[in-house]
Amino acid sequence: MTSRRTFLWCILMAAAGFPATAARAADAADVEVHRLQSTWESIKFGVPEGDDQTKQMDTLGEDADAVAAKFPNRPEVLIWDGIITSERASMASAFSALGLAKRARDILEQAYRMAPSKLEAGAPTSLGVLYYRVPGFPIGFGDKAKARQLLEQAINLAPTGLDAWYFYGDFLYEQKEYQKAVEAFRRALSLPQHPDRALWDKNRRLVIRERLESIAARQ
Repeated sequence: MTSRRTFLWCILMAAAGFPATAARAADAADVEVHRLQSTWESIKFGVPEGDDQTKQMDTLGEDADAVAAKFPNRPEVLIWDGIITSERASMASAFSALGLAKRARDILEQAYRMAPSKLEAGAPTSLGVLYYRVPGFPIGFGDKAKARQLLEQAINLAPTGLDAWYFYGDFLYEQKEYQKAVEAFRRALSLPQHPDRALWDKNRRLVIRERLESIAARQ
């Protein structure tokens, strides 16, 4: 009888403990995602461009890699690891930029396979950005057609995503498809502001308005 009671007790404890453990892990991952996001924003938009900004972003990148290793099955963590790695590539020397860009692509593709709609389509949006900003063959892996496909998918998956519409508009702007770019940018500006991401929101909208002014000056 004692053995049976012990066995049943173990089952009850396991049933109660596993969900709690999973919930704590999920909470911890969410906390890390918020921390990575907030730190990225403060470095990206709050630190002047230059060596100090690059060093801080590199340090954050190492941090993000460690968080991704701890939570390899959380697409939100991988998305931010990919975004930060991509940012490092944009700040790096020509010697190391492509290597970082390839690494960002691989991380984001992993997140994309898991959950393309997570974080307002963060994976297809960020992948699309890489594909239109990285040089094409024979230098790099850039692919404008693939970028268009990913960014169009992103705005469909996240119709209220500021980044999805901003980067889609930026892609169209770079392709000199100005009327379509205007439509995408205006859609972005029509979205509600993000009170919990004020710095990011403010800077995205600032660049959008600058792009719209640039297009208007061409007409």
